Amino acid sequence: MSATDNTASFRWTSALRSHPGRVRAVNEDACLELPQRGIWAVADGMGGHALGEFASRLAVRALSELPALPVLPNASKLEQIVALAREQLLQANQRLRAEAERRDVPVIGTTIAALFAAGRRCTGLWAGDSRIYLHRAGCLRQLTRDHSQLEAVRALHTNAADATLERPPPNLITRALGGADTLELDDVSIEIIDGDVFLLCSDGLSNEVSAAAIEQALLPGNCRQACDLLIEQALAHGGHDNITAVVVHAEDLCSPDRTVILPVM
Repeated sequence: MSATDNTASFRWTSALRSHPGRVRAVNEDACLELPQRGIWAVADGMGGHALGEFASRLAVRALSELPALPVLPNASKLEQIVALAREQLLQANQRLRAEAERRDVPVIGTTIAALFAAGRRCTGLWAGDSRIYLHRAGCLRQLTRDHSQLEAVRALHTNAADATLERPPPNLITRALGGADTLELDDVSIEIIDGDVFLLCSDGLSNEVSAAAIEQALLPGNCRQACDLLIEQALAHGGHDNITAVVVHAEDLCSPDRTVILPVM
């Protein structure tokens, strides 16, 4: 699936693809692309027996149902949409907590990584280990920081190459919707420039595909091609988990570097 929209001076093109992988029977990932509203998201559910699927779809539905905003300055619009998204996700967290109690199960949860754009700025909002990457000027940068025990251990040890360092399994996350009564969401905001490419993905992709391979896949700026290539690479490396990719490309229609074709006189 792919989509395109013109918002302010930017033309946004995006594509998404999700695959259950080679091991799991149920795809508990969910994803969202609303380029016309500047909203994209990936959620990775947990709980088993289709409960993870319920949780991830609840999270992306909460974002898809964000109310339309009146005409506002772009900076105010971005701040307001992110604030509304936080409220929606907090409500989703409470619903998941209540559902787990009703079903008498320990947890029904999901990670969330969402990107919101308005004007020349964007904000990433996340909880868990689903990620947002930025590919800019040939270089890949991870905008999010995993909420996981592995990342916590790495943060405490500057020498991550220490062979004596005991590393917890990468799938032990410390934050998620439905994981606790109180939900903490981290955020990061940046100014967008012409040619920026964003990747939102579940850990079924980031655990299987190297940063160098992700960088090469995003380099051409073709969203559909990048999604397909990244999914196929994750499958080729084992596909041990559900795999989801949302690729987003920003094109500045007012950039002075854009080539302009003048009419023949």
